[in-house]
Amino acid sequence: MCKSNEILAGLPEGASQDEIRAAFFEALRSLNVNDKCEKRDNLTYLSWANAWGVFKKVYPSATYRIINNPTTNLPYFVDPAIGVMVFTEVTANEQTHQMWLPVLNGAQKPMKLEPYEYQVWDRNSRQYINKTVEAVSMFDINKTLMRCLVKNLAMFGLGLYIYAGEDLPENATGTDDSTAASTATVPAPTTAEVKPKKATTTRKGRTVQQPTQPANDRYAGIKAAIAAMQDTNSLLALYNQHKNEVEGNEAIKALFTLRKYELQQAA
Repeated sequence: MCKSNEILAGLPEGASQDEIRAAFFEALRSLNVNDKCEKRDNLTYLSWANAWGVFKKVYPSATYRIINNPTTNLPYFVDPAIGVMVFTEVTANEQTHQMWLPVLNGAQKPMKLEPYEYQVWDRNSRQYINKTVEAVSMFDINKTLMRCLVKNLAMFGLGLYIYAGEDLPENATGTDDSTAASTATVPAPTTAEVKPKKATTTRKGRTVQQPTQPANDRYAGIKAAIAAMQDTNSLLALYNQHKNEVEGNEAIKALFTLRKYELQQAA
């Protein structure tokens, strides 16, 4: 496990503040924290306690702050129409990053002050069914705050590869206790691991040619994950996990739509 003095020892004498910050970022970014993660509902979570423990070894003087709503002095912000948002702020080496995260339920749906319903396609009954999102509670807000803190630490490099949908961090080497690999995030191989897909045939006989991924395609991981989805619920969970990336990329959004159609046709 890298520590502050070990990172500084590898820097040339008289290194600038930018060079020091870059070295710390690379050290954190290359750490494999898979053995400190847990997987639930096809999503990977890095424990806040483990994340903070690792981070403090690199930045012993680091601090964090939960940002309160200045109107209510409560640790969350509410828009009745769209949901609840929390914010955190981490300061390390005289650099501050802020992060935010919506309060979501287990199906990655935004929670609001009041319960509400939405529809999903049920492949067994072959019709849309109603599901309910429960009203937000302080327990939900507390969990989201700690997840937001972990996401905030990723801005400094720690566990950043998890949010990028990668199995392992770049430049990860070794198999000792500090770099032991465990379960990966969504089934999305790194760019180097992506292989051409063979044509598949749906139940109705429609042949679908899965596209190959160029070696330098930054979206290769998510494209491979889309192709690997075997049901619409998993596909929806993947979409919600990468929603920010998808909304800004029409090509990726189209792949989600195509895969949804394929799964519905094969059902």
